[in-house]
Amino acid sequence: MSEGLAGRGEFDAVVIRTDYTDERAWRALVAALPQQHIHFVDAPSASIEDVLAATRDADDLSVVFLADSTTMRSDPPALLALTTLTPEDCENDEDYTHLTDSGPTFRTTPPGIPDIHANLSLGNLGFEEYAAWAGESPDGVYRPA
Repeated sequence: MSEGLAGRGEFDAVVIRTDYTDERAWRALVAALPQQHIHFVDAPSASIEDVLAATRDADDLSVVFLADSTTMRSDPPALLALTTLTPEDCENDEDYTHLTDSGPTFRTTPPGIPDIHANLSLGNLGFEEYAAWAGESPDGVYRPA
């Protein structure tokens, strides 16, 4: 999977497809995504651990978005946002605990991807803020205003 990241542009968000059970749902998801600055990676049946291992050396990538089986079954599609940061990437364990206070993942609709990716890349907002906003939603999904 890490070779799939090789062609990623500096400002591209990464969407990793792990579920291949519904091609129609995948095409609908792709159509709902912003058409610019998205880099797709195919990783059939990859686990969160596989994704974290593959993204370990990716520069300037603090979040990836997984199109998993839940994404393909949800309406609207809700991708899994996963922080790629580990305790080693943070100043100390307390920083990592704060970053993942709501967990290392949350769900977002396709329009949320550019907002999340850009703000995390620039350091304007933190992963924990988006995770908290998703947690405030009745269905646990972040939707940009």
